[in-house]
Amino acid sequence: MLESVGLLTGSPWIYAAVAVSVLLDVFLPVLPSGVLVITAATAAAAGTAGGAVPHEVPDILALTLSAATASVLGDLVAYRLAWRGGARLDRAIARSRRLTRAQERLGAVLARGGGAGGALVVIARFAPAGRSVVSLGAGAAHRRVGEFLPWSILAGLCWAVYSVALGYFGGQWLGATWLATGVSLVALFGAGVGAAFLIRRPGMQESGSGA
Repeated sequence: MLESVGLLTGSPWIYAAVAVSVLLDVFLPVLPSGVLVITAATAAAAGTAGGAVPHEVPDILALTLSAATASVLGDLVAYRLAWRGGARLDRAIARSRRLTRAQERLGAVLARGGGAGGALVVIARFAPAGRSVVSLGAGAAHRRVGEFLPWSILAGLCWAVYSVALGYFGGQWLGATWLATGVSLVALFGAGVGAAFLIRRPGMQESGSGA
């Protein structure tokens, strides 16, 4: 598998590649940041499975910190851009039903500062495009950074730990193969589907509108 992926997973540049991909996918959710994180973690698992890999493999802790830090930085960039606003951004939000609904709900939910706001931010990090909706919505609603940043940090860390763990333990159990990567990606996709379902549940929506 590692030969097919190339030398990137055996180079320090893997951390930069992961960081850039994760940072930018708040604006371009189609970027395969999860795929890259899981592939790198699977490569790391191969390096601890008996020394069968002839070159260096990513460090699990560094990989997790790169992904989590980039996730938070991307959230903050999107948040600040939405905070500053502008006619073009306002029109884009107005055209998006999801962003409009998020802007209306997030202010009250995040202001509560309890489980409802935190759950929304953390769960949305796993849902397709949920990170974008939450970050832009919080900024457009002009929520204080202290209400948003702690939950963004928790969300980014949870997502990074989960993604790295999927790739690492998948590689440990199934070997450094495309099967291990595929199974891990299915688990990541399943978490996204589950997160989207939870966000759409009436209980989650009522917790935001009732604050």
